[in-house]
Amino acid sequence: MHPDMQNPLTIPAFRTLFLAQVVALVGSGLATVGLALLAYELSGENAGFILGQILAVKMVAYVLVAPIVGGNAHRFSRKKMLLVLDVTRALCVIGIIFVDAVWQVFALVFLLSALSAGFKPVFQATIPEVVTDEDSYTKALSYSRVAYDLESLFSPALAGIALLFMSFDLLFVTNGLAFLASAILVASTRLPVIEHMNAPDSVWADTRFGVMAYLKTPRLRGLLCLYLGVAALSAMVVVNTVVIVRGEIQLGATAVAIALAASGAGSMIAALTVSWILRRISERTLMALGAILCVPAMFSLSVTGDFQGLMVAWFVVGMGLSLIQTPTGRVVNRSAAAEDRPAYFAAQFTLSHACWMLFYPLVGYCGIAWGIEATALLVAAVVVVTTAGGLLMWRSNDPAELYHTHEPMEHEHPHGHDSHHEHQHQEGSGSEHSHEHRHEAVLHKHAFVIDQHHPHWPV
Repeated sequence: MHPDMQNPLTIPAFRTLFLAQVVALVGSGLATVGLALLAYELSGENAGFILGQILAVKMVAYVLVAPIVGGNAHRFSRKKMLLVLDVTRALCVIGIIFVDAVWQVFALVFLLSALSAGFKPVFQATIPEVVTDEDSYTKALSYSRVAYDLESLFSPALAGIALLFMSFDLLFVTNGLAFLASAILVASTRLPVIEHMNAPDSVWADTRFGVMAYLKTPRLRGLLCLYLGVAALSAMVVVNTVVIVRGEIQLGATAVAIALAASGAGSMIAALTVSWILRRISERTLMALGAILCVPAMFSLSVTGDFQGLMVAWFVVGMGLSLIQTPTGRVVNRSAAAEDRPAYFAAQFTLSHACWMLFYPLVGYCGIAWGIEATALLVAAVVVVTTAGGLLMWRSNDPAELYHTHEPMEHEHPHGHDSHHEHQHQEGSGSEHSHEHRHEAVLHKHAFVIDQHHPHWPV
C-alpha cells in the first residue's frame, strides 16, 4: 500500500457502508434467480421473453427516476433518504411473493428499480464524504467494484444452495431481509451533513441540473462517450454469451455460467490493481487503455470458435471494462461541488444506463441478423470510435483549476456585513433593510465545476 494511503476499511463509516452494500447486493443476486424462476412459473416457455422485458423495464426506471432523486437529494438528509429507500425496497421485494400475474411482476420490478435508481446515486455520492483522501477513495471504488463482481459470481451459486432447502419465493424474502439489514447498517453510521449553499430551485430545475451540468463538463462528455463502448461490450457479454456457448459451441448451461464467471474474474483482478495504477497514470489514460484492451478480444471472436478462446476473450473484456468503470467515481467526484454530488452521480447513472438501453437490444438483434462474428467486429469498431471521441472531448490537458471571468453583477441583498459587503449605515436606516450592491468583473482561478455560480465551462 502507498505510505500516504489509508485503507478505507479502517474508516468506520466506510466499513459499515461497504458491508451494507455487500449485504444488499447478495440479496439482490438471490432475488434475480428467484425472478427468473417466477417468470418461468407464470409464463412457461415465454420466460426468456418476459425476462427481457423486465430488463427493459428496469432500464427505463433507472433512466427516468435517477435524475429526479439525485437532483433533489439536497432537499433532504442523505442518511434519512438511504434509510427510507432501503426499507421501501425491502417491502417491495417481499411483495413479489404475493403476485399471481405477469403485470404485477412488471409493476413491482418498476417500483423496485425506481427505488434502486434513487438509492445508488445518493449512496455513491456519500462515499467521498467519508473517504476524503483521493488514493483511499480510489481503493474504496475498487472494493465497490469487487462487491458487484462477487454478486455476479457467487449469488447464483448461493441461490442454488438455498433452493435445496427452500422454495424460490423465499429468495425474495431473503432479499427483503438483506435490504432491512442494509438499512440497519446505514442507521448505525455517522455521516457528515452537507449544507446546500443556495436555496433550492424548482423540482424541475433541480432535476435538469445534474444532467445539464454533466453534459457541460468536457471530461464528463468524454466519459459518457467511453461508456457507449462500455455498453456495447457489456451487451455482447450479457446478451450473446448464451448464444455463443449453447448455439455455436454446443455446450450446456454450466459452460454459460463459467464463461460469465471468466468475465467477472477479469473484472475483479483489474479492479484490485486500479488504485496502484492511478498513482502512475491519469484516469483518462487508464480508461483509454482499458477500452483498447477489449478490441483484440472482440476480433478474436471472429476467428476462434472454441470455448477456451471465449474464456480468454471474456476475461480480457472483464479486465478492460473494470479499468474503465472503477475510476468513474473519481472523475465524477472531481467534477462536482460537494452539495451537488448526488445530482452528478445520478446523471452518470442515468446517462450510462441510457447507453445500455441502446446497446442491449441492438447487439442482440445484430447477433441474430448478422451472426456473432460480424457483431463482434461491429462492437470492436464501436469501441474504437467511442474511445477516439472520448479522448477528443476529454483533453489530456485537464487541470482542476481554471482561469475564468465573472461578469459585473448588481443585486439586492438584506442588511448584513461581511468581507465583501462593508458599508456605512445611513441615519435612520435601521437594522432591517436591503440595498443595491455591485460586484465588478473579476478574473480569477480556482478548482472549477459547473454549479449555480458557474453555469458555463470556460472557453
